[in-house]
Amino acid sequence: MSSKKIRVLFTISNFNTAGSGKVVYDLVKGLDKNKFDISIACGSSEGSFFKVIESLHVPIYIFETKVPYRPYISLPFRIVPIARFYKQHDFDIIHSWQWSNDWTEALAAHLVGKKWLYTKKAMGFNKHWQIKSYLAHFIITINEEMGGYFPNKKAQALIPLGIDTSYYSPHAVTSYTKPADTHFHIITVANLVPVKGIQVLLEAMARLNDSQVKLSVLGDFDNAYGHAMVALRDRLELQDQVAFLGKALDVRPYMKSADLYVIPTLDEGRKEGMPMALVEAMSMGLPVLGSDITGINYVLKDFKALLFKAGDSEALAEKIQNLKELDSAALDVLGCKLRAYCEAHFTMVTFIKAHEALYTKMMSHEVL
Repeated sequence: MSSKKIRVLFTISNFNTAGSGKVVYDLVKGLDKNKFDISIACGSSEGSFFKVIESLHVPIYIFETKVPYRPYISLPFRIVPIARFYKQHDFDIIHSWQWSNDWTEALAAHLVGKKWLYTKKAMGFNKHWQIKSYLAHFIITINEEMGGYFPNKKAQALIPLGIDTSYYSPHAVTSYTKPADTHFHIITVANLVPVKGIQVLLEAMARLNDSQVKLSVLGDFDNAYGHAMVALRDRLELQDQVAFLGKALDVRPYMKSADLYVIPTLDEGRKEGMPMALVEAMSMGLPVLGSDITGINYVLKDFKALLFKAGDSEALAEKIQNLKELDSAALDVLGCKLRAYCEAHFTMVTFIKAHEALYTKMMSHEVL
């Protein structure tokens, strides 16, 4: 095989609401630049994290690599600019991190003979996912159940998302503030949409009926669901216990100040592929609780006692109470076990090596 660098284009909708933005950043940063020439294409430059992406000093194109399917009769003409973009920059591999079931960027890649793969980030499958999967030269799954969506696709592999455990470390944060008059501080991090189940966590807080338990909700709540959750907090008279803090570029100080991380996602809709905020909390040595659904139960498969029935606020309140009654030493032991698990299963080093090997094999046609 030629010693020429493999030119890889990462495509992503944006670095504002896309939850995998930090993963893509770490992957681009870690890939061997002697072997790979990396570029990024995204639909927008919005969000404070985009400035962090720019610090990678790789070519970033504000270019939409997908178009609406309909009307189908004009689709071949509408994908031509995407195909021309791929060809103009002579990319060898296009790796899609788009969250949707769009397959038009794959079609454009086939039009100019470029290899195209995608990382399946969320649960869910329909006819458009079938088309996308058929067109993909390779599929990366991030939990054990995803492979069941395409049992006849040999060109696939499970590569769990990786995390920089030195960055997400309790020792990497020295400045943090715990909310005043707090005996037990809970945190959750999410883009506030209905499937995230924040109402379940609020209802669990009300069931606890303990004014010394505080909850911090990190994530954009300036939308209909976010406003509804603020209103629910007020109806439950939890104004002194629950704070909606909006988005934070760096969640580590908030996690460092917390005693518990909770992810209450519902068992419906897109669900979770592999929730990185949960893995980040674990890597920070923070005890966690999660709803027993695909994605979350994959990350916590060796910690089943930390799972609760999705949508069940009573079960969640009971789990919180049980952890709250542990002394600080016992909570520290649990946090250390969770961090050690991340270091054993979800390291960025393993994640990057798996991608380097895959890209190399794709160019040698070994996986096709």
